[in-house]
Amino acid sequence: MTQQLSERVLNMATSATLAMAAKARELRAEGKDIIGLSLGEPDFNTPDFIKDAAKEAIDQNYNSYSPVDGYADLKEAIINKFKRDNGLNYTPNQIVVSTGAKQSLANVALAVINPGDEVILPAPYWVSYSDIVKIAEGVPVEVQTSIENDFKMTAEQLEAAITPKTKMIWYSSPCNPSGSVYSKEELESLAAVLRKHPNIIIVSDEIYEHINFGNGHTSIASIDGMYDRTVTVNGVSKAFAMTGWRIGYIGAPDWIARACNKMQGQITSGANCIAQRATITALEAPVSKIKYMIDKFHERRDLVLGLLGEIEGFQLNVPEGAFYVFPNISYFFGKTIKGKKIENASDFSLLLLEEANVATVTGEAFGNPNCIRISYAASETELKEAIKRIKEALS
Repeated sequence: MTQQLSERVLNMATSATLAMAAKARELRAEGKDIIGLSLGEPDFNTPDFIKDAAKEAIDQNYNSYSPVDGYADLKEAIINKFKRDNGLNYTPNQIVVSTGAKQSLANVALAVINPGDEVILPAPYWVSYSDIVKIAEGVPVEVQTSIENDFKMTAEQLEAAITPKTKMIWYSSPCNPSGSVYSKEELESLAAVLRKHPNIIIVSDEIYEHINFGNGHTSIASIDGMYDRTVTVNGVSKAFAMTGWRIGYIGAPDWIARACNKMQGQITSGANCIAQRATITALEAPVSKIKYMIDKFHERRDLVLGLLGEIEGFQLNVPEGAFYVFPNISYFFGKTIKGKKIENASDFSLLLLEEANVATVTGEAFGNPNCIRISYAASETELKEAIKRIKEALS
């Protein structure tokens, strides 16, 4: 039988972060000492108080199907979290719990986007945004930002990108991959543009909310006129070191939440029951319980910026959140290093893997072909060794 895959999957890109992680695993299996700085995964263990809640849930025999949109008491914990941390008031019918924030985003795309609808993506953007939009038959519209502006879209750029076909805008703050954080004032300026276009829906990805080293976090839904048109996406993967637990959630206008619940009901149903019980404990805890991880990320950011700043050709800004740096490495384009001609960020990232045994991710996957993403969710020892290797390979 001939292969008959759908055009949908044939046209879909493979996640660059997962592909690089797989390549790094292959090389390790061959005996190479690869330092992985490609995945956005905290190197901390899930805190014990959260693991204890999961064990208790097992002992309490939570083993049945959960409600599609999440347990009622988990939704209540999410509502309280939104109120405490973001100044947002939601009701239970506005909350949908999913198998990770990635599913939350896919639910929203499939529930709202029609063929040909345009979705504005300030670039760099998280690697899966563009393909999720395409799966829903939407049209990604990239708005290029620059390192000089901390990779943040201006109000003027947003206004210029809007057309009669614009349906949504998706962005993350703190941003994956740049670590940039939109200030309240910057979000106010974007909101001023969006008030002139009342039918545009905003998807605000706030999964890195607590990993913030600057002046705090602002949810665009808290800004005047934005609440009724914003889907706030969050989860426990990053700040709580719970990537494998796969719990994400949204707070949204009830008509969008109902549609996401309907969509999820036909695809996965409810998220893992034990992980949901553990998430209640995570969200009810004060943020101070996870501050030790945030402080460590802050220290690592400063370490990495200092070490990379010693390498000629790395143009750096100072990211205020998440656990990534996104250096512009276009200085190396056109140069031959270790016998390899560097034409783009993908070539550069591959060079670091093959010659320095360090896994990073090309910025092309995030909509910016001049940069690479380096995750500092690794130990200080690994970070120092990785950057030492990079420096030697480029010398």
